[in-house]
Amino acid sequence: MDRERPQRAETPVIAVFGPTASGKSAVAEAIAARIPAELVSADAMQVYRDLPVLTNQSPARLVGIWPLDHEASVGEYTQLAHEAIDEILASGRTPIVVGGTGLYLRAALAEIELPPAPEAGTRERWQDTYDELGPEGAHALLTERDPVAAERVHANDRRRVVRALELNEAGHSLVRRDSRLWSGPLRHPTLVFGLELERGIIDTRIARRTREMFERAVAEEVRHALEQPLSRTAGRVIGLQEVSELDSEQAIEAIALRTRRYAAYQRKWMRRIPALIRVNANRSVEEIADEIVEMARTGK
Repeated sequence: MDRERPQRAETPVIAVFGPTASGKSAVAEAIAARIPAELVSADAMQVYRDLPVLTNQSPARLVGIWPLDHEASVGEYTQLAHEAIDEILASGRTPIVVGGTGLYLRAALAEIELPPAPEAGTRERWQDTYDELGPEGAHALLTERDPVAAERVHANDRRRVVRALELNEAGHSLVRRDSRLWSGPLRHPTLVFGLELERGIIDTRIARRTREMFERAVAEEVRHALEQPLSRTAGRVIGLQEVSELDSEQAIEAIALRTRRYAAYQRKWMRRIPALIRVNANRSVEEIADEIVEMARTGK
């Protein structure tokens, strides 16, 4: 008797989101083993080459696409993600968008309106202003110019204060962009699944995975990476600074702490996603994948 051929999901696009160490990649790969599908990464750190261990890269489109000196932008990623998803759909397969960067996930799934890139030297000028005025002075300036944005941004958050001032000067607002991020329609019918795990389980997995990175020679990987120029965005990859400046035990502790904080931020992002289907991820990958495939086939 011939084995039954896998059937494409009824819902054209599947998205899998969740905090770091929730098992997103493993679940997405298991789904792809059950239906004709291909993975598309929505991860702002995995776009870079030469850091497969540090960024926990998995086989997917848009992984390792840029050198470390490339300045990543949501706009450039959006175009690539839309092209990848449309190509997969045209081939008769199901795109599985997987990742933990909320803005990249939204960018992959929808048409988003982004403010224009700042003119050359603008960001540096506002960075100098922040440093000259100090955190409180720069935040007071933001309060004067965009009080709503100032309420959302802490004075010590240099990057976001600078970005808010930069946007204000260009006639935009940090808050307006964030508040409408999930308000528009998606490009294709999509089911978005959010993997949920207790915080304690996530923390344990993060600790284990961080230690395993050092067993897989992440220190050597980082050393080679730092021999080449780094863009501003690549320099924000979690672990680059810690691995290069600390001994292994100190680096493990520091990276795990920073990753736990990032996971908490990702859990907040999950609450922003409308119509998110929450999935209990405290079970086998096979069970989770079976449940998602069944919902995708029925459209609910």
